Amino acid sequence: MKKITILVPDGENNLSSIVGAYKILKRANKYWEENHKKTLYQIELAGLSEQVDFHDGLFSVRPHVHISAVSKTNLIIIPSLNHEFEQAVEKNQPLIQWIRDQYRGGAEVASICTGAFLLASSGLINGKTCSTHWAFADLFKTKFPEINVQKDRLITDENGIYTNGGAYSFLNLILYLVEKYFDRQTAIFCSKVFQIDIEREAQSPFIIFAGQKSHEDEIIRQAQVYIEKHVESKISIAELASRFAVGRRNFDRRFIRATGNTPIEYAQRVKMEAAKKSFETNSKNIKEVMYETGYSDMKAFREVFKKVTGVSPLEYRLKYNKDALN
Repeated sequence: MKKITILVPDGENNLSSIVGAYKILKRANKYWEENHKKTLYQIELAGLSEQVDFHDGLFSVRPHVHISAVSKTNLIIIPSLNHEFEQAVEKNQPLIQWIRDQYRGGAEVASICTGAFLLASSGLINGKTCSTHWAFADLFKTKFPEINVQKDRLITDENGIYTNGGAYSFLNLILYLVEKYFDRQTAIFCSKVFQIDIEREAQSPFIIFAGQKSHEDEIIRQAQVYIEKHVESKISIAELASRFAVGRRNFDRRFIRATGNTPIEYAQRVKMEAAKKSFETNSKNIKEVMYETGYSDMKAFREVFKKVTGVSPLEYRLKYNKDALN
């Protein structure tokens, strides 16, 4: 029988991503059995320890097997980690080696949210794309510069390796895997039973842009603060570079190296974050918010807003401001 292995790493992990993945996959297996009169997968939890405690011992998980008992599996699911990423990687070196060996032996691998830190430590996604929780994407880029982080993406799928965005978006990844490993009808059934939106494709609308200031370039940090304090202005990047006595090309290079964004991209993200907050908290119309954020062209405002958030200004306003419905 084919096998799906959900890992239970040592240390404090995210219990919901283990339980949620297990429940949905078990239900998919049962649905398949009811319709095809056979069980398609053996679904089990595997780890390094007999028991792993969660939330100060309030909950615990006892994996079915030790990873050494799993000689071959078809799909490995790495759950979300808590925030002590280096500690998690250090504690789970045998698990990381096992993932590496299994992938080379033909298994596929899926990481949930910040489980990407464990996956990245295996070296299997060097030079590949990867998603993770948007709040930790910048830290991930710093630790793994050789990986192409796509923090707007809900799911990535490349060479038998799957990753997804943050928190409970793992439900969408599991549905995606149900469709791949079972079929579309089983995925639709699970989406209805667990009430998960099967068509969700991005985590862009959920990103809170706080700026990337964990770098050592003081001039660029001052430029970031200037951009953030002048949201209502149409900022000329050439004038901004001149303000800080830096040549334009050098300014662009330094800005990208420090933040991962061009100055124009950074200004757009700051302005769109201000627009999002305005749509969420007051009754101003789209044109008013457009002017507040330094835009005078509605088409340009809409295009940038959708590029950053994945939805139109009107869709965002209706979704996050209940007063906008009245």
